[in-house]
Amino acid sequence: MRIFYTDHFELPLPSGHRFPMDKYRRLRARVVASKEHASDVLVVPTEATDEQLLRCHDRRYIEAVQTGSLSTAEIRRIGFPWSPKMVSRSRRSTGATIAAARAALTDGFSVNLAGGTHHAMTDAGEGYCVFNDAAVTIRTLQAEFEIQRACVIDLDVHQGNGTAQILAGDSTAFTLSIHGVRNFPLRKTASDLDVPLPDGTNDVTYLRELESALDVVSRNGPFDLAIYLAGADPYEHDRLGRLKLTKHGLVQRDLAVIRWCQKRGIPLAIAMAGGYASTIDDIVDIHASTVSLASRASRSVV
Repeated sequence: MRIFYTDHFELPLPSGHRFPMDKYRRLRARVVASKEHASDVLVVPTEATDEQLLRCHDRRYIEAVQTGSLSTAEIRRIGFPWSPKMVSRSRRSTGATIAAARAALTDGFSVNLAGGTHHAMTDAGEGYCVFNDAAVTIRTLQAEFEIQRACVIDLDVHQGNGTAQILAGDSTAFTLSIHGVRNFPLRKTASDLDVPLPDGTNDVTYLRELESALDVVSRNGPFDLAIYLAGADPYEHDRLGRLKLTKHGLVQRDLAVIRWCQKRGIPLAIAMAGGYASTIDDIVDIHASTVSLASRASRSVV
C-alpha cells in the first residue's frame, strides 16, 4: 500500500498552540517502525496546483493565502498563523489526498498521513483547515476523467461543513458526516446525509448509526471512489470530542468502513482528520491503527 506523508513540511506554530502538530511526525515514525508496514511504500506527494485548487476555491482566497494578504479575521478563523511554510504545508497536504486517491484507484487502498481538512469552504478556511482536500481531490479526478462519482465518509467528530458547502447540489458526490450535534462548527451546512450524535454517545450506539448511514450511502451509489476521514476525535478522552468511543470502538468503526468498501469494490483513500486527546500517544495509537487496518485490507487479510 502507498502511504503519503508531509510532516517534514512543517507548519510552524507558536508555543502553547493547542493543535497537536507533532502527531504527524510521530505517526510516520510509528508506521516506519512497524513490521506491519514492511511491504508498504512511503511517498512524498507534490503540492496541489492552482488549477486543482480553483476547482473548489475561489481565486481571491487562493491568492490571499499564497501572498499572506488574508485579513486578521480570516487568519483567526483558520486558527494557524500565516507563513510561507503554512502555505506549502497546506498545498502539500491536499496534494497528498489527491495522490492517495489516485493510488487507491490502482491498488484498492491508500492513506494520507495528514489531510481531512473538511472545514475549508469555497472562499474561506476554518478550524485548522486551509484547503478542502477531499473536495479538491474529487473534482480533480473527475476533471481528469479518472472517476465519475465519489462519496465522502466523514467520521471526524466535527461536522464536515466545508465539504458539504463545496459539493452541495452535486449529484456526482455524496457527502456523509457523522458528528457531535453540539460540537464545532456552531453553524452547520447540510451534507447529503448528516448523523448528529448527542454528547456521550458510546461504541454500541455509534456503530449502529454508522451501519444505518452506510446503508443509505449504498443506496445512493454506485461510486468509483470513497474518501474516508478517519478522525481520532470521537475518542472518549479527546479534549474537543464530547463522544465516548473507546479505542476498540474506533477499530470497529474503521473496519466497518473498510469492509463496506471491500464488499462493493470501491477504492478507498483515507485521510487522518482531527484528534486532540490530551495524551498525544493516544492520537497516534488511533491513527496508526487505522493505517494498519488499511494496510491489511490492501493485502486482503482484514
